[in-house]
Amino acid sequence: MERLAKRMQALSESQTIAMARKARELSGQGVDVISLSLGEPDFNTPEVVKEAARKAIEENFTFYTHVSGYQELREAIARKLKRDNNLDFKATQIVVSTGAKQSIANAVLALVDPGDEVIIPAPYWVSYLEIVKLAEGKPVIIEAGLDNDFKVTAEQIKKAITPKTRLIMFSSPCNPTGSLYSKEELKAIADVLADYPEIYIMSDEIYEYINFVGKHESIAQFENVRDRVIIINGCSKGYSMTGWRLGYMAAPEWIAKACDKMQGQITSGTCSIGQKAAHRAVEMDPKEVKEMVDTFRKRRDIVLDMIAKIPGMKVNNPQGAFYVFPDVSAFYGKSANGKKINDGNDLCMYLLEEAHVAAVPGEAFGTPDYIRLSYATSDERLKEAFTRVKDALAKLA
Repeated sequence: MERLAKRMQALSESQTIAMARKARELSGQGVDVISLSLGEPDFNTPEVVKEAARKAIEENFTFYTHVSGYQELREAIARKLKRDNNLDFKATQIVVSTGAKQSIANAVLALVDPGDEVIIPAPYWVSYLEIVKLAEGKPVIIEAGLDNDFKVTAEQIKKAITPKTRLIMFSSPCNPTGSLYSKEELKAIADVLADYPEIYIMSDEIYEYINFVGKHESIAQFENVRDRVIIINGCSKGYSMTGWRLGYMAAPEWIAKACDKMQGQITSGTCSIGQKAAHRAVEMDPKEVKEMVDTFRKRRDIVLDMIAKIPGMKVNNPQGAFYVFPDVSAFYGKSANGKKINDGNDLCMYLLEEAHVAAVPGEAFGTPDYIRLSYATSDERLKEAFTRVKDALAKLA
């Protein structure tokens, strides 16, 4: 008899991965699909990073490392945090993992007991909710709408806190909206959480370098909550190293030790070659990725200009990452070719089948009236994609 554990029955498939799979299936049939569904830079890994990996292979750096990453890498990450964020961490507070997703899972599983509440502002990254469910925690969702640039306020967070609250987790710059919290907004949140010493803060900063407005701000800079902040970061986005699967956390030492203990029983240390590549990446001057950031800013402006010409589609002006997250509820209830659009899932499937453009339904991010579109592709493909989207939506009546 086939019987999966109950935790698997509660777990949902990642809709970003699911949409990418459907797009690949169509592409395999010869259809020209433009996929705007995955959060992956379309730039190559920097040559100096690839050279560091080649050198590691040639020098036979191919044996097991420390579970949390080899010492010199963790020291380099600590220096990066001081250089870029003016934060003081020791190597013993750093845990390197197989992607930032594993870093998040490590921290949630180490901190959250069954029944503990975890505050998650919506829109949120798809895996936050599912990881909390795996830990048997209770997600407490706070909605941040388009009118507030998809950012929750300190007052909203205060109202959501109960005696069972254990953790709050959010990203800035945000996936899926591209919004980012200012220093003033983060300080207001820190001042609220300072009164609740039992609550921990997970700050997902994986899009740190893809910032169009200036200096990245971390909630870990505020002394009144610093000893309760878990920073999540990695190499995937800022250095275009998605396939290398290299993430890390910087956390209070007792949390880092717990995550090291857990990781030691699940994966142990991540790929030694990837660690050497990451070591070179975190030593790079952030100015070395400026060209990529400038390109994303230009693409954002192209996309916003094209969305402005699509009646019924509303969007904010994202200040980071490489996504737009438009409100598409104006199209609900409309039909074309015998297909009625009831929700964002229907709309994404319609756009895939009619326009051959892959997007992700907002339901995956906790906000069903929206869809996520990535602009991590060429200017020409973006223009073609949004022309197709405009034409397909114009057929709905």
